Order: sequence, then structure tokens, then C-alpha cells
Amino acid sequence: MDSQNPFVPNVHFELLRICDLVSSQEYQRSLSEQHIARAVEEFDLHQINPVKVSRRNNTNYVFDGQHTAEIVAEKSGSRETPVWCMIYDDLTYEHEADIFANQQKYTKTLSPFEIFQANLEAKNNDQLMIRDLVESYKMKIGKTSAAGTITAVSTLESIYTKLGFHVLDRTLKLSVITWEGEKGSFSSNMLNAIAKLVITYGKTLNDATFKERVGEIPLKQLTRMAKERRPGCMGYAEALVITYNGRRKNFANYLHIQKLYSAVPASSYQDDDNDPETYSSEDSGESAKEEFEEQTIFEDSELPFSTPSSPY
Repeated sequence: MDSQNPFVPNVHFELLRICDLVSSQEYQRSLSEQHIARAVEEFDLHQINPVKVSRRNNTNYVFDGQHTAEIVAEKSGSRETPVWCMIYDDLTYEHEADIFANQQKYTKTLSPFEIFQANLEAKNNDQLMIRDLVESYKMKIGKTSAAGTITAVSTLESIYTKLGFHVLDRTLKLSVITWEGEKGSFSSNMLNAIAKLVITYGKTLNDATFKERVGEIPLKQLTRMAKERRPGCMGYAEALVITYNGRRKNFANYLHIQKLYSAVPASSYQDDDNDPETYSSEDSGESAKEEFEEQTIFEDSELPFSTPSSPY
């Protein structure tokens, strides 16, 4: 290596045992056990970066890469395991701290879309499935918001990985049949809200009714209603439920808004007509009737834009 060139750092590489490295200098962040556990679970040998080490007074001080060393030690089960280290021999403690503080200053973080595209090039199955599903509805995934384009890439991936293919499929279907790819209909809040309705209500949520009743409200008006109810996707979920229910006085396919706030795990999503919490036109219990009447009065009084004093 040309150590005289001002654009080539004066370093050399060595394999050092993790037990021979010293971490936890005052300028470093505390170790995150959660981060280490997650990285160990998804360990990939090709994602290991060299550990940056300052050799002062014959001691190997880690000033960048302490998490890397701990992840390898945890995964291998031994602190005798070596890691590749980039060794600096001429740094002071203050210079180490300065490098640590400014190491991200000129780093450009990859956008979710760029990561998604790279995963497609790598032919990773999850991203291929998501792309194909989106394109099956004549939509596309892109960087810039436009009609027929979904930019909420992280939301698509989150719904797919946490809730499953079928939830994402129905979420996209409801959005497409209702707004036909209108700009803004695939926002993160809207997609998460529809997915929430899908996993909460299952078959009680009728696709044709959703299209008819929600689709007759302009998207901008629905968005304003959602923001006036509460922040984030739950405001959208409430607005969708209220718009879907309208002023109807029957039980068929009625969505009880309280269920949005019940503990419904992702795994509970199922197309099951025997769901004990699914109300049908045959329900005749007095408790169901009372709940329906109380909620109907509450919701009717709030249409279209008044702000509620409580979640229900």
C-alpha cells in the first residue's frame, strides 16, 4: 500500500481475536442487546465489515465496530473468534473520538425504494412476490407519487412480512377497486388502515360495500376526516369504518368500531364465518343490539368532521 499518498489511509489489516479488543470508550454509544440479538438471528457472513482499531500503547481500542465484534462473538459462541481489523497506529484518543463522531457525516443512506430495487436484482423472494402482486393490479412501485404508483415501499413490505400475503392482497384490492389508483390512495396511513380493517373484521368487511360507500367520498375529504379524528393510520381506520357504516340501522356487515382497539393478533386474520365476534343479520342478543344503537348515535352525531373526545 502506498502510505505516502495523501488519499490512502495509513492502515493495515490483521485478524485479531475478539477477546484481544478493547471497547466501550467514553465517546462510544452503549451496546444494544436488542440489535445484537436481531443481527445474530439474521446473521450473514457477507455483511460483516472490518472493525476499526486504534493501536495505542500496545492496546487494541475499537473505535468503530464494537457491535460487529459482539455479534460475531455471540454467533460463534466464543470470544476467541477472530475478526478482520483495520489497524490505525497513529491516532490519539481525541482523534478516535472525532472520527467516531463524524463517521456518518458524508454517508448517504439508502432509501427504502433503492433497497427494494436491490432486493429485486438479488431475486429475493419477498420483494419479487410484492412486486408481482402490485403489478397484478396494474399498479407499479416507484420513487415519485403519481396515479397508479405506490411509493410506500416500507409499508408494503411490513404488511407482507408481518401480516402475510393474503392481507396485503386484499388491502391492495380494496384500495384499487375503491379509488382506481388515484394519487394518495396508496399512502402509508391508508394502506395500514385498510390492512387494520382486514385483520380486524375479516369477512364481515364486505368488499362491494366498501367500494360503494367509501368510494363515494372524495379522497381529500376522507383524509381530512381521518386527520381530525386522530394522528396516523388509526385516524384513517376510524374514518373508513364510520364512512363504511354510514347511517344504516341493520346488522349485516356492520363494523363495530370498538374492535379496532381490541387485541387482535396478526395471526387471527381468517376468512371464517364462524368467528364468534362476527355479527350477522341473525344476531338477536340484547347486548349486541345495545352496543349497535349506542355506537350508531355516537357516529351519526360526528359526521362528517367533528373531533371526538374519546376513541369510541
